[in-house]
Amino acid sequence: MATIRVRDWTKKRIEEILEEESHSSHDSVIKALLKDRQLAKFAGQNIEDEADTVEEERQLPEDKAFDELTVLNEMYRADNDVLFLWCPNCGKELAHLTLENPVDLSIFEMECQRCLNHLDQHAIIAIEIGYPIEEKLVEDTLQTDLKECTIDYWDRNLEHATENTVNEENDVEQLVWQFDQYVRNFQWDWPTDIPVVGFEPGDTLRNEVDDELIEVIEPVTENRNALDSFEVKRYSKGGDPSEASTEIMDSNTIANLIINRCLYLVEEEP
Repeated sequence: MATIRVRDWTKKRIEEILEEESHSSHDSVIKALLKDRQLAKFAGQNIEDEADTVEEERQLPEDKAFDELTVLNEMYRADNDVLFLWCPNCGKELAHLTLENPVDLSIFEMECQRCLNHLDQHAIIAIEIGYPIEEKLVEDTLQTDLKECTIDYWDRNLEHATENTVNEENDVEQLVWQFDQYVRNFQWDWPTDIPVVGFEPGDTLRNEVDDELIEVIEPVTENRNALDSFEVKRYSKGGDPSEASTEIMDSNTIANLIINRCLYLVEEEP
């Protein structure tokens, strides 16, 4: 029978596997490895297809609001390798990029020269060449689309954050703080049919879980890189807010309510 020559490093690894898994011989180790490879192929995890598998996992979410508008953090493949970056606040084009796919701009920051907002990959909108920019400008609907795209991204990402592990909790709370800062800087009127992403003094919010109303009065802390705690009034729907006593709602409670997507803005009565 022919012999197979192997390098010392390979032989050493086979010896280690033999010892760790109590194999009877080197031949048994190699057979086990070959069997694992066959099982991996059967399960669709072939090593040669690993790159394709990663590519498939990076497909854009099916429920995103627009096909050719994407918040930069979700962008991974640009049509014809061209992207136009826009500010969602004032509707100014920030940059025109020619790049190679796949797109890897997971960390990206720049300042809008018109509204002077500092933007990162969670707020900058990537527009592909298929989006009719000129037509939207004429119809005066571009700004609406940019805002809707951004809000959709924030909402979906916080909703998916409820599935994150405990180790990622601090990162999620930081994201909540960041979205809250953007909404304040942009001075957007938040839709009443989408859960809020932050607390704003003067707002009244409805907790969908228990139908409780939360009147946001004012912040009681001044955190630079985290959510503030707020003075609030809480009362049941139909109750008299003047009879409710004020209390302090801490930042962790606020973050959890926002991440769980259960707080909705109550529309003011005319």
